[in-house]
Amino acid sequence: MAVLSELRYPTTRPAKVVSALLAIILFGFVSVATVAGFLLYQILKPTHSTASSSDLNVMMGHPIPFSFSITGQPEREGWFFPGLRGAPTIVVCHGYLSQRVDVLTLVSALQDHQFNVFVFDFLGHGSTPGITTLGYHETAELEAAVQSLSTRNDVDPKRFGLWGVNLGGFVALEVAASDPRVGALVVDNAWDDPRDMVQIEVKRSGLAVIPYVNRFSDWGFRLMNYRFRSQQPISLHLAKTQGIPKLFIQSDDRPQLADETWKIFSRAPEPKQLVRDRLSYSEMTDDDRHAYENQIVNFFLQNLPPVSRTNP
Repeated sequence: MAVLSELRYPTTRPAKVVSALLAIILFGFVSVATVAGFLLYQILKPTHSTASSSDLNVMMGHPIPFSFSITGQPEREGWFFPGLRGAPTIVVCHGYLSQRVDVLTLVSALQDHQFNVFVFDFLGHGSTPGITTLGYHETAELEAAVQSLSTRNDVDPKRFGLWGVNLGGFVALEVAASDPRVGALVVDNAWDDPRDMVQIEVKRSGLAVIPYVNRFSDWGFRLMNYRFRSQQPISLHLAKTQGIPKLFIQSDDRPQLADETWKIFSRAPEPKQLVRDRLSYSEMTDDDRHAYENQIVNFFLQNLPPVSRTNP
């Protein structure tokens, strides 16, 4: 007690020095924690996510609103683009800092080849409020969407394809590893673990030069998603995707995500392919995007052909 009293009200020179050092350490701790907390909030609640409101009556492809439920969450609405009746459905999963309206050209390309196609906004993006978990909660969203779509009488309930970029890619891998209805999968610039993406964004912000900001950001993210603490990186349970055709895509302008994608690809079982693009999907020119989307369409045509289940 005497020691604590001396530190609170120092009377000797050594005590004053120790007290000052402790005050500096405490101030530094609080400052770094504050910076990390603010940065983490910026990462998980991106400012450029805006509500994706569109008039479906004038949209190409004649989309139909389709709602699905997630346990403990309000009902979620997506857009169903009808293709050949009884054909497989491709769920197109947008990426981080993106939303469903940003992937509509790919949707159109797939629908033009008779696939049924479905898009929706992940948590914290577009029309869906909240804070993103970078894949933890979003996996349940995609699982719920696939389950609800399988109850429609105009699709093949046992044949689904998934395309996802970064956030959507991680989620698509998670669902493909657990749902036998997934028959083909395209993963573009995904991460192995949501914690990896937090570190990538911390480095990209330039604040990683501050000591311990990256560590505090990781601790904060883990605390916020404590209920997912036992979830392993996707690369550790890729064996469950054995037999599912998989196309992995890297881009030169996102080297850290390209490295993450390579790590996932190298551990994925066959069948699998890997291609490398110069630009990521969101940065492509119209010509580049057209070529990219043709590649995606051809992959699904080869591995999940849009044949109606009602055909003999």
